[in-house]
Amino acid sequence: MLVPLGRNKTYVGIISEVHDKKPEGYQTKDILQVLDSSPILLDSQLHLWQWIADYYMSPIGEVYKAALPAGLKAEDGYRPRTETYIELSQKFRNEAALHVALNLLQRAPKQLAAFVDYLSLSGWDRNEPQEITRDELLNQGHTLPTLSALVKRGLLQLYEREVGRLNHGGETCFEKIKPLSQVQQDAFNQIQFSFLQKNVTLLHGVTSSGKTEIYIHLIRQALEKKKQVLYLLPEIALTVQMMERLQRVFGNRLGIYHSKYSDAERVEIWQKQLSTHPYDVILGARSAVFLPFQNLGLVIVDEEHETSYKQQDPMPRYHARSAAIVLAQMFGAKTLLGTATPSLETYHNAKMGKFGIVELFQRYQGIELPEIQIVDIKDLQHRKMMNGPFSPVLLSKVREALERGEQVILFQNRRGYAPVVECKQCGWVPHCQHCDVSLTFHRHLNQLSCHYCGYTYQVPTECPNCGCTQLQTKGYGTEKIEAEVHDIFPDARIARMDLDTTRSRQAYERIIGDFSSGRTNLLIGTQMISKGLDFDKVSVVGILNADSMLNYPDFRAYEHAFMMMSQVSGRAGRKGKRGLVILQTKSPDLPIIQQVVRHDYSSFYRLLITERQQFLYPPFSRLIYVFLKHRDDRTVETASIEMVSRLRQWFGARALGPDKPAIAKVKSLSIRKLVLKFESGINMSEVRKYLALAQQQMLQDKRYSSLQIYYDVDPL
Repeated sequence: MLVPLGRNKTYVGIISEVHDKKPEGYQTKDILQVLDSSPILLDSQLHLWQWIADYYMSPIGEVYKAALPAGLKAEDGYRPRTETYIELSQKFRNEAALHVALNLLQRAPKQLAAFVDYLSLSGWDRNEPQEITRDELLNQGHTLPTLSALVKRGLLQLYEREVGRLNHGGETCFEKIKPLSQVQQDAFNQIQFSFLQKNVTLLHGVTSSGKTEIYIHLIRQALEKKKQVLYLLPEIALTVQMMERLQRVFGNRLGIYHSKYSDAERVEIWQKQLSTHPYDVILGARSAVFLPFQNLGLVIVDEEHETSYKQQDPMPRYHARSAAIVLAQMFGAKTLLGTATPSLETYHNAKMGKFGIVELFQRYQGIELPEIQIVDIKDLQHRKMMNGPFSPVLLSKVREALERGEQVILFQNRRGYAPVVECKQCGWVPHCQHCDVSLTFHRHLNQLSCHYCGYTYQVPTECPNCGCTQLQTKGYGTEKIEAEVHDIFPDARIARMDLDTTRSRQAYERIIGDFSSGRTNLLIGTQMISKGLDFDKVSVVGILNADSMLNYPDFRAYEHAFMMMSQVSGRAGRKGKRGLVILQTKSPDLPIIQQVVRHDYSSFYRLLITERQQFLYPPFSRLIYVFLKHRDDRTVETASIEMVSRLRQWFGARALGPDKPAIAKVKSLSIRKLVLKFESGINMSEVRKYLALAQQQMLQDKRYSSLQIYYDVDPL
């Protein structure tokens, strides 16, 4: 509906309830216009949205903005895509009239040729008429002016027809589902049994153990029961690869939904889900939890450990895994969480009996887990045996793999050419004017870029501090790795996969398709390549700098590092051959490095869970981060001290801070952070009420009228 707010503003709103109770405390206004002839939401969606708004302390309007495609929120509504069709004019639809038309065109050879092609394409020359589009005729080599002349003469006429943007994957082919191995079948049966007792089950299966094939069998079972399935993946790159695999089996019963699809495509999928013939299976990234479901029976959250499932900015800062579990509960559906490296909270829930657990520790067809070889780059650098990012053993193994016709993946979790540009004489480093960070050099654009606000700067020709013209780059991003690999292996067919090279859905598809087909044989990438991608011929994986993941000021740093290194390692050794991983680090004796080498998740879990319990971190506590932002640093400092004082009145020592975060200024806003740590079992509903009250009280103070306060519940 279209509603007036203020004197001259109108907004699109949603009617969630029709009632006859007169509102109190404010004046009612008339609805200007009802935009939709039928509901665009289901009750279950509104319930989920309200849960997200309450749990993650986000205004319901922010959830609404994030959930609905823009085309459903616009005042002029969604405009369906149309296509121009051609038809033969009514008076020429008989044999005698067609002969007259052909005679009329004898002196206009271009028009005659176009008309004859039309008759052939449309079947009128065989008396089997069918519809054709204008583009079909133009693709025969004819022009718009020629076609316009035929329309002007009254021989042909044009009309518009609404067409869908959705892909059509063909018929369902359950016979294409591969039979499960005995180990997979045992896991499948255990999942079935677990679902009899638990609503949520963890499938803990090593990389390449065939989890996806188990998912496909579970999906088929759900469809046979006339139920819908939601299959979540953390990265669009994974969605692209998985789509082809699922489409071969489920055909046009499969729908794809993620942010790289155009808004019009997302609107059409949304509308199809509201129709009487919705998709039975939805494959998508985290935003797919917002779609309408009418009869949900199964939710699969693949790579459940992935931080990509957590929305950061803007609000709502929800976790799609948690939202998916709640969504499934609303329908009485079952949720399967799958991963080779479970998040600590999920694994703890399984061990404590809250979730079911099924373990699958044998790779498909008995393939061994990859050998992980540690390279001490600190020692190599000390002995002058390594100047760049590649150890001699890594270069040797990469060369051997390429010569054998195999593929290689190199992992560097930093994009751009170099993270730092520095004056060789005085050490000056260019920083963003709007953020408290150094600028990253992107050589292909020849510019400096801030990875927090996106602002770009020209590369200086001299140091503004001392006038020196010798500016040098420090460190390695994926772009620089790519350039050096080109120099070392000039015959390699190299591709790079990071945020800079995957701005569109087509870019994802091209990079993955080229590597899968062998058109490229050396893939360089950031964490995108760690997330479950399946390539047949990868024999060597290089982790160029493990320490960059470990040396991070966060209690989850080791957890995230273990997962990332294990997942990247899992890309090696598929289809009949054990792979090799070269792990370069300056800290080879760290327990976490040894645990990655041994593929020893259990030891890693025991070590980390003991630390978490000792220092009361999740899963033994609940965390909420409080962020305050303001353009004036003194104002935000004063506000944060006052805010924590208010919170301590209610929560005591559970309120910690304020502190400056590692990045204390972003987009010209100074930032302060408070941490709230609550013991397990506390009434979080009451906690959220007090937090909302504290926020309201602060913002009522005129000094803080432009202060931003927001909460990050269950932060990662």
